[in-house]
Order: sequence, then structure tokens, then C-alpha cells
Amino acid sequence: MNKMYLTYILIIGLFSCKKPEPPAVVLPTNLVTAVNVNGSVINVQATADNANFYTVTFIRGNDSTTIESNSGTANYTCSVSGTYVVRTLANTSYTDYISKTDTVVVNISSGTSGAPTSGYTSPLTYSGLSLVWDDEFNGTTLSTDWTFDIGTGSGGWGNNELQYYTNQNHSVNNGYLEITAKEQIINSQQYTSTRLKTQGIKSWKYGRIDIRAALPYGQGIWPAFWMLGDNITSVGWPSCGEIDIMEMIGGAGANDRTVHGTVHWNENGTHAQFGGSKTLPSGKFADEFHVFSIVWNQNSITWLLDNVTYKTVDISPANMNAFKEKFFLIFNVAVGGNWPGNPDGTTVFPQKMYVDYVRVFQ
Repeated sequence: MNKMYLTYILIIGLFSCKKPEPPAVVLPTNLVTAVNVNGSVINVQATADNANFYTVTFIRGNDSTTIESNSGTANYTCSVSGTYVVRTLANTSYTDYISKTDTVVVNISSGTSGAPTSGYTSPLTYSGLSLVWDDEFNGTTLSTDWTFDIGTGSGGWGNNELQYYTNQNHSVNNGYLEITAKEQIINSQQYTSTRLKTQGIKSWKYGRIDIRAALPYGQGIWPAFWMLGDNITSVGWPSCGEIDIMEMIGGAGANDRTVHGTVHWNENGTHAQFGGSKTLPSGKFADEFHVFSIVWNQNSITWLLDNVTYKTVDISPANMNAFKEKFFLIFNVAVGGNWPGNPDGTTVFPQKMYVDYVRVFQ
């Protein structure tokens, strides 16, 4: 075989083995953003040619929140006044995009809030009871009766929850405690929130507890007002007992308008629980304020919504003795977990829980 023929075969082989070039990425074009401020809310509407989805980041100082949108619509509720940078991406993929940056100024007038302006209010007095402790959340900081849980806990706080709890996702202003769940990456967690508690500071045995609040909403959002026994550090859970004054798992159907009241305890070495739920006839618990209550004595725990009873548990048997000790309070907004499941494309961030007051009567 002559050398020229061999060279010819080699050249054909080289060309036949050459891998095809990947198709060129087609970036979106003509990105246009309409950004306006309505009170404390920044509204963004973005359009672009050939965009598969949009990513909008709201930035103030070192704080940022990112919202992904298929339609180009994104809304963000600001908790404080100031200058916000809005960075909008029109995405072909997460790594291929064009961007546009806008700057807006938000002025939140004194006495206004993103909280609803209507809803049920409970009385300040009850026959035979005295107010022994309360927090009306006036002023601009939390009282020293509260402390924080920080981090992800063990196994996502025992429920495979997705948030990282910080002491930064809360504020006290306009007469409300606000707890905010954000889509924000910290320590590999995709979401952040706050979990407040009175552990080691304030605890109670028996009485009536009223909490007036407007709840967040949406798939994967899990707000709660609940209590654990003071002895949790010595006996563990569920032996310490747990009283869930209110839990809600957000989402479609009746989820955003259904709250649950539950107790957990140790039943001969196994976890036992009992409770009930209450569903609004329409709307959702984010639309207006409601009062979530328990009436607790040595014989029973009763759950009420807007002063209407919806469930009672008998705690007089000896196996329910965990509920005859002191308990402390916990307020939190979890994201994801075994019960609500993960957020999805319908979930809007940030989500806020507004607490007007908590009152303990005995």
C-alpha cells in the first residue's frame, strides 16, 4: 500500500471522528422591565424575546431576595424604607441570560404595614382570669422575653425542613412582629426564616393563650405557634409533651384556609398524638387577622379559632401527665418538610407572618 493512499485514509479517519460542534446558545433579546412601587410592594413586569424564564433579585444593602418567574411577573413586599436595586434576568438557562438593573425608592409611611387591616380581635379580659403576661409588639425591637433557635437543627428540625433559621428574618414595627421566610441561600440551605422562643425565660402551666395573627400562604409554607415542656432538655421529645396552638400547611385546595391544633406525648414508649382542624368557608388565613387560642387546665386542652371551640382533648389520664407541667412558647415559619412538602413554582417569596399580640391569662 503506497504512502499517498495511507495518508488519504488517515485524513478521512480524522474528519470522520471529529465530534459535531454543540449548537450555539440563543440568548433572549429586547429585555424590557416595568418596575413600580405601590406602598411597600415593588411590582416588576419583564418581557423579552426567546426567554424561557425570568429571575428577579431585589437587593437592599447586603440583603437580597430572588424570585423565579415563568411569566416575568414578580412582586416583593419591603419591610423597611430605602433604596432597592432590582436586577432582572431574562434566562435561556441558569447560566445563559441577559440582564437589566433598575433602582427604586420605597417609603413606608409610619403606621402602615403589609399586614391586613381587618379581622377578629379578642377581649382584654375574661371572667375569672387575669392577664399574667403579654407582648403587644409595640416599639421597634423584641423584648428580652424572647430568644432564637439558629441553624437547621437535627434532620431539618426533625422534619426535613429546608430553611436555615437566623435572628435576622424578623422585625418589630407598626405594632406587629413580622417573621419573614425568604428564598435566600445560607449554609447550603435555599431558604431562611426565624424561630423565636421563650425557653428558659418565660413558661406557664395552665391558662388561656390568645395569639392574634395573619398567616403566610403557599405550597411548602408552614407557620406555627406552639409549646414544648420545660423539661425537654432532660427527658427529650415527645416525653416533654408538645402543644400545637396553631399549625398551617399552605398550598392549594383548603390548605391555605385550614389550621390544625394538636398535642404530642409519649404513650408507653411510643409517640402519640391527638388533635383537630378548622377550615375557613372561603379565602385564606393570610387575608385578615384571626385569633388562635387554647384554654388549658388540669383536665383538658381546648382549641379555639376567633373564640369558637373546634376541638378538646382530655388530659386527665395518668399517661397525659406531660401536660401538667410548665411549657414555653415558640413562634416560627418553616419552609418545606415532611408534612407540607417542598415549595413549588406556585410559591411566592418572601412570605410574612404578622403577629399583633400574644396574651396569657390565668
